[in-house]
Amino acid sequence: MTLFTRCIAIFLFGLVIPAFAQEKKKWTPPPAEKLESLISSDPGKAAEVISKSWGEKSLKSGMCKWIEKRTVLWAVISDTPVSVFKAAEKGEKIGDLVSLDDKGLQAFATTFEDPIAFNYVIKRADGTKLGAGSTVKIEYYDYAPESEHQEGVPQGKVTRYEWNDSKIFPNTLREYEVYIPAQYDGSEPAALMVFQDGLRHADPNSNGGLRAPVVFDNLIAAKKMPVTIGVFINPGRKADQKPGAKPGNRSFEYDSLGDQYVRFLLEEIIPYVVKEHDLKLSDDPKMWGISGGSSGCACAWTAAWERPDKFGKVLGWVGTFVDIRGANAYPSLVRKTERKPIRAALLDGTQDLDNRFGNWPLANQQMETALEFAGYDYKYWWGKGFHGSRHMAAMMPEMLTWLWSDEVK
Repeated sequence: MTLFTRCIAIFLFGLVIPAFAQEKKKWTPPPAEKLESLISSDPGKAAEVISKSWGEKSLKSGMCKWIEKRTVLWAVISDTPVSVFKAAEKGEKIGDLVSLDDKGLQAFATTFEDPIAFNYVIKRADGTKLGAGSTVKIEYYDYAPESEHQEGVPQGKVTRYEWNDSKIFPNTLREYEVYIPAQYDGSEPAALMVFQDGLRHADPNSNGGLRAPVVFDNLIAAKKMPVTIGVFINPGRKADQKPGAKPGNRSFEYDSLGDQYVRFLLEEIIPYVVKEHDLKLSDDPKMWGISGGSSGCACAWTAAWERPDKFGKVLGWVGTFVDIRGANAYPSLVRKTERKPIRAALLDGTQDLDNRFGNWPLANQQMETALEFAGYDYKYWWGKGFHGSRHMAAMMPEMLTWLWSDEVK
């Protein structure tokens, strides 16, 4: 073999081996819902599926767990019977793993009815632990039909941009996307909605996310909301942060009181979007909405609170109306200040956060009673869920329909 062919062989070998290694890492999660019944009805088939999914080494570790919707599957290889327990002192038994073959493979699957979170451990019959245990956190909702692509419904166009020269938030970098519905032709002024933490909410195919462009497509086609331009904007990364890093300016932008963020929208982002797409937007604040979750919800409320002459609608969930940068003052401010022309659709869950900054469910209850006391046009949706967007993803079509109902009669 010549030196040249030897080099070629080494080069090709270097390509093949990493590709093979990557292929070896691929695996298919077992279908937890189906395995719940399969474990009892056809143990051999269940053993085949589980073994192919995880492999012997992983199964012996005692760390194999898979959650699908509300069903949790645990699987191990052990030469003695094992059970899964909640990890609290004298934690209750969740279930006994069932033997599936003669090689020690055992599994157990069960379905939980409500949003639930707990730590667990797997123990042998003598009480010794198998593996380190872990956490189960379940909050699952089916999407509404309006959150799925519907045949025959025109789809809007989404375009991505970067904004790296802000004068209001100097030395920040961010991405944002603009949604323009298929029905917009410039003949009539359009409505506007701005979303904080925007890019993940604009993903039309996310599993558990808002899928906002899909919802917009369906509701606009059904005339349940007006023809609406969507601006989905991320918080700023600081200039010294690496691409993809968690935005370091998020809390300052979202949790702070005052008009700095809304000025950023009104003086920088929105004028650029209007110019770039030659848009005609409505001048009526009832046709302008702003949206966000967690600190993004506090930000949305602050923007409307500071400039109700621009943003007349708020869509928010798991609102951070606690003492991070002052948003805990809003229930009191709402009560003491002359009512502003803001229509609000808000959501929270009874298992939302409780930490050193405050209790999120309590803060949202205080916000709700303040809005009621001050005579605001609002509606609160309550669930049993945790801090996040899963419940909102399921409720978004209903909430948007209510929020825009006065403008589409």
